[in-house]
Amino acid sequence: MARREKDTRLYDILGVTPDATDSELKKAYHKMAMKFHPDKNPDAGDKFKEISFAYEVLSDKEKRSTYDRFGEKGLREGAGGGGGFDDDLFSRIFGGGLFGGFGGAFADGGRSRQRQRKGDDLSHTLKVSLKDLYNGRTSRLQVTKNALCTRCSGKGGKGAAHQCGGCHGSGERVLLRHIGIGMVQQIRTKCSECGGSGEKIRERDRCRGCNGKKITKCNQKIEVHIDKGMVDGQKITFRGQGDQEPGGEPGDVHITLQLIGAGAFQRQHDDLHLQKTIALSEALCGCAFTVAQLDGRRLCVKTIEGQVIKPGSRFVIEGEGMPHYRSPIDKGNMIITFEVQFPETGFSSVTQLKQLEAFLPKRLNNVGSPPEQDEDAENVVMQEFDQATHGRRRANNPH
Repeated sequence: MARREKDTRLYDILGVTPDATDSELKKAYHKMAMKFHPDKNPDAGDKFKEISFAYEVLSDKEKRSTYDRFGEKGLREGAGGGGGFDDDLFSRIFGGGLFGGFGGAFADGGRSRQRQRKGDDLSHTLKVSLKDLYNGRTSRLQVTKNALCTRCSGKGGKGAAHQCGGCHGSGERVLLRHIGIGMVQQIRTKCSECGGSGEKIRERDRCRGCNGKKITKCNQKIEVHIDKGMVDGQKITFRGQGDQEPGGEPGDVHITLQLIGAGAFQRQHDDLHLQKTIALSEALCGCAFTVAQLDGRRLCVKTIEGQVIKPGSRFVIEGEGMPHYRSPIDKGNMIITFEVQFPETGFSSVTQLKQLEAFLPKRLNNVGSPPEQDEDAENVVMQEFDQATHGRRRANNPH
């Protein structure tokens, strides 16, 4: 890049000479920042950004060297290997194009970039059951949103609109907060004077339907298709169905599915889990029962003859789980966990128990001589464990 006439604009903003030391720059910056800070001088927002930017450049040795040699254009293009400023990066920090975001102070070769306004997104929750997610369902949901006024076609009135003085036509107010040396936090809010449109219409020319606001509230029905296999918390988005914005694109509507109701099944991924309680006789001698599937079918479940079901045993029925999302022909599995219900104490006489024992496997204990014949063994009493009683005893005897 060819050498150009020395540019001293940034030094002039801080009121120092090009040979100013770091301490002189810092002192000048603090003085100017205090004078033009938006908290004290709300109308000096652009000036404060100029001051902050000038100090950010001049307090960095590489950027200051680039600026001294090649000026503002060198900063923009990254001349001298100093990295320069990325226009997109600068736009995110200050909300405008490089050298264009200061109200024209650095407009040499720069360009102002105004953000495209967009209507607000709307979010709603749709309650569904596991049966709905298994079979699929179509629901109609009413959404209240902002829409362009039909009486004035979103123009706000019949007269010519003029630029809002509160936001200078941008539709937004920018609040600046100084959070450190050379650092500024920028907060954007919708302009309260024009409602974010950037324009104002004289009262006598305003549309009676929207009072010049260009938008009105309306109700719209949205048809929501719940596909088979969808999950709790899944979002369905309707592009462009949200709030409309004059001169901008409409927002979106986001529908979030919320699973309600505790049925017989618990879902884990695409598997359906079922807890089934059976009697001891069924666990030993076999059992048969029916399961009501979510699509209305009744499934007949039988154990194999001679099969013993232990407490906590798990069995699987393949292909009877949830449909796979977007591939409903494929399904997960149904997993049944068995709990065995034992009889209460005293359900049978001693004689009957001895007869029953003859058909059961041999005992694991007391195979040899009975323990009461062991002269060295002490007799103790075993009772059923009660958590509440046990807890009270421990509290009374902590040690």
